[in-house]
Amino acid sequence: MGLIHLALFTTLDLVGQAPGGPDEDPADFRFGGWQVPLLDEVAGAQVDAAYQGTDALLLGRRTYDIFAAYWPKAGDNPFAALFNSVPKYVASRGRPDLTWAGSTQLGPDLPAAVREIRDRHEHVKVVGSLDLVQTLLREKLFDRMDLWVHPIVLGTGKKVFAGGAVPTNVTLLEPPVASPRGTVLLRYGLAEGTPATGDMAALPEDTEG
Repeated sequence: MGLIHLALFTTLDLVGQAPGGPDEDPADFRFGGWQVPLLDEVAGAQVDAAYQGTDALLLGRRTYDIFAAYWPKAGDNPFAALFNSVPKYVASRGRPDLTWAGSTQLGPDLPAAVREIRDRHEHVKVVGSLDLVQTLLREKLFDRMDLWVHPIVLGTGKKVFAGGAVPTNVTLLEPPVASPRGTVLLRYGLAEGTPATGDMAALPEDTEG
């Protein structure tokens, strides 16, 4: 069985909408492209490394349309070579134009379709696709999650954790790494169980702040 790996760019207030440009998702959102001024070599290298071994993409309809319009024409680019060559699976209730080579629309039973994809591939990457991410969070259909947390607060926009998240444990897979411009990579894996609760009054005295 392979891995479903979420790759998400977010602000401090967990907005993940349209990080790459003003035309990604312009409806009622004026901060499209908020990530661009914060990019640096360290964060770029982290993103490059995160895609190593990817053998399939799982995308929501909007992200798929953006990628399909850009990457086939991107020329000599490592990401273009990867994205154009691997299978692309599209979660959509509509009828997307699947002209990008290697594209397949998933059936109406999305959880079952995602489980089948995970059985078929080793490393399935979910990029952006916030509506799709809500379903994957609700169904706990992910194995790893990379969050690049950027040092800005927008106060508006679609959230990474919106209406789909359910109580879930995750475990930190490696120490957080900050880039020179303040972006922090948090890499988590799905863990068993649900969050526990406790009582601060029951803590030993030497553990209290």
